[in-house]
Parts: sequence; C-alpha cells; structure tokens
Amino acid sequence: MSLISPFSRRLYLRIWLAVVGGVLVFAFAVGLAWRWAAEHNAQNLQQPPAREIVITDASGKPVLQGLATRERREPGEPSDYSIETESGDKLQMQLSARGPRPDGRGGPPRDVAFWLRPPFGFIWMLAAVGIAVTIGVFPIIRKLLQRLENLQRSVKRFGEGDLKVRVRTQGHDEVADLARQFNAAASRIETLVDSHKSLLANASHELRSPLTRIRMGMELMQDGVPSPASRAEILRNITELDQLVDEILLASRLDAGATNIGTLEPVDLLGLSAEECMRVDAELNAHTDGLAATDLDVQGISKLLRRAVRNLLENARRYSLGEITLDLSREGDHAVIRVSDHGPGVPVDQRERIFEPFYRLPGASERSGGVGLGLALVRSIAERHHGSVHCEGRADGASGACFVLRLPVGLV
Repeated sequence: MSLISPFSRRLYLRIWLAVVGGVLVFAFAVGLAWRWAAEHNAQNLQQPPAREIVITDASGKPVLQGLATRERREPGEPSDYSIETESGDKLQMQLSARGPRPDGRGGPPRDVAFWLRPPFGFIWMLAAVGIAVTIGVFPIIRKLLQRLENLQRSVKRFGEGDLKVRVRTQGHDEVADLARQFNAAASRIETLVDSHKSLLANASHELRSPLTRIRMGMELMQDGVPSPASRAEILRNITELDQLVDEILLASRLDAGATNIGTLEPVDLLGLSAEECMRVDAELNAHTDGLAATDLDVQGISKLLRRAVRNLLENARRYSLGEITLDLSREGDHAVIRVSDHGPGVPVDQRERIFEPFYRLPGASERSGGVGLGLALVRSIAERHHGSVHCEGRADGASGACFVLRLPVGLV
C-alpha cells in the first residue's frame, strides 16, 4: 500500500490548497484587523482620553488650567470638550473646523499618527496583509509550475532534434508522471532511430556483397551464356538478396511495433515444429507425456512463430557437423523449444552478441550463408510474444550449441 498522500499525486489539488491557504490566511488577518479596529474605536468612544489643557494670557500667566475630555461626536460636527479645572469647576468648550488656509488648503496639518488611526490604519493593515499573502503564495505556485516549464523546454529541444534530452523527474504528481512517460517515449524513439540508422548502414554493406558477386558473374559470362556453375552462383546470390530484403523489412516492422503483421490465433507448436524439422532433416523430440493435445498450443502470430523456429533450425544446419535435434516440452506456463546442433558452439562471451543485428561470430564467412539477421529476428519475435530466447551449451556436454525459445502458453 502506498504511503504517499493523494494530495502529493494531484497537482491541481496542491495549487488549490495553496490558493485556499492564502485566502484563509488573508481572511484570518482581516478578521484580526477588523477586531482590533473595532475594539480600538469602542475604547475611544467609551473612555475618551483626558488631556491636560493650559490657557495663558499675553504675559504667559495661566488663565485656565485643567483636564479636557473630548466628547463623542459625528464626523463633520464640531468637537466638544469637557474641562474640569483644578478648583473643580466644569466648563464646556467647542472647536469647529476653521476656514481655508492662506495657501488654499483647508484643515489643520495631519501627522503620521493620523494615518495610522482608524479607519486608515485598518486599510493600511489590510493592504499589508494582502501584499504579504501575495508574496508568500507566489513561490509555492512558482515551484509547482516550474517543472512544467522545464518539461516544455525539453519537449521543444527534443522536437528540434536533440534525441538525448531527458527531463528530471521530481515528486509523484501528474507532472512527474508526465516527465517519466516523456523520458520513456524519448528513449524508445532514440533506440528506434539508432536501430534504423544501424540497419540502413549494415544493410547497405550486406546488399553490396551479393550485388558485387552477381556483377562479377555477369562479367565472366562468355558469349552471354552462363556456365552451370555461374548460373548456380547467380541464383544463390539472388536468393540471398531476396532473403536479406525480406528480413530487413520484417525487422523494421517489428522494431516499429507494427500491428498489421498478422492475426493472433492459437498456434499448434507441435505441428509447426514437425513441418519445419522435415525441411532441414532435423530430429523432433516431443515430450508430451501427461499433456493434453492443446497443452503445447500458444496464442500468437503463426507466420512469425514459424519464422522463429525456421531461423533456429537453419542456423543450426548452417554450422552443425552432425544431426540437429528439436526438443519440444512444457515447463510451467511456457512452451519450450530447444534446438541443439553439433557445430563449433558459441563462446560464452558471445552468446548475447549473436542476437544483435548483422553480428557474426569472429571468423565466420559471408559465403557460409546468412546475413546476421536471423537470430535478431528470433529475439524480436520472442519479445513480441512476451517470450525469450537465449543460447547455452548442450546439456550432454558435447560440442555444439543449444538455442532455447520460451513462449508463454495463453493470451499475448
């Protein structure tokens, strides 16, 4: 069970939470500011502050001295003050706004404290809180969306031809999943492009060899009539060209993941193996003890599976110095085909490389037949059917090689 929170997997939820969090902080700050302003105003209205007042004459002698308290008034009305003198007398004083000043501006000058008192202090506090929330939410949104910008730049570079560009994956949300899918698709495309480049380069070399031999055979003809040996050589080279073109086309379609190669259907491996063994004079050993008639059937594309078995048998016939054996058995959920020969065998360090396109073992001659695509096609076909193929030594310890093809029994 995953311990990752669903909120970390959903980018839209994280953005929504960031916005909601900012709004909640702003609303909380507004509430505090409102409460502070209300309490401040209530305190001023209920208990007006008392101020000491001293009125002197022209000589500086105090005429009136006492405590002045401003009474409640509405905006625009004169200010009323209650004055209590030192002798205990109570007086009333009213101040009205004076007329325009000589410079044309009305009203007394206002200090900084005036702008910090309600209602202006409340407005300034709201503005300060709004700016703080805006600045605080920005880096959160920026961090969430910066990965999208990185992905956008990488996709642009990839579209411009840089097939090696990859996106750094961070997190577990939609953007991280999109980055992983982009990296996987980019790797797949890069592999296909490199494979096609290698295929074209090697195919041009392989096509040149039989064409050169055909050209030489034509030049050696006397009076335009080929000798039986020249005719056989030309036919052999034409057959090799036809096989090469056919295998190149099939390899390209398999690498590209073509879906129109054939129809999935139940394939009788026992009957298919018997037919192919007859073509190359190979011995078939079918281990069917305790198995039903359909236990060796696999779901696949018949012509591809036939090509895989045929390539294994023809490869064994090409290098074997004795009989060839095909063993067919059922191991768990897989049907297993083992093709054994009595040839020189394959060195351990070469048993993976021989499945690379156009790879030949050191010392192998072009005239020995084959173009180096047969085993590569077998692996591609096996992987297309969710199976596998590998090379190993013979089980009896004799010289030679054994190729093992495993295919799952069931739907592909």
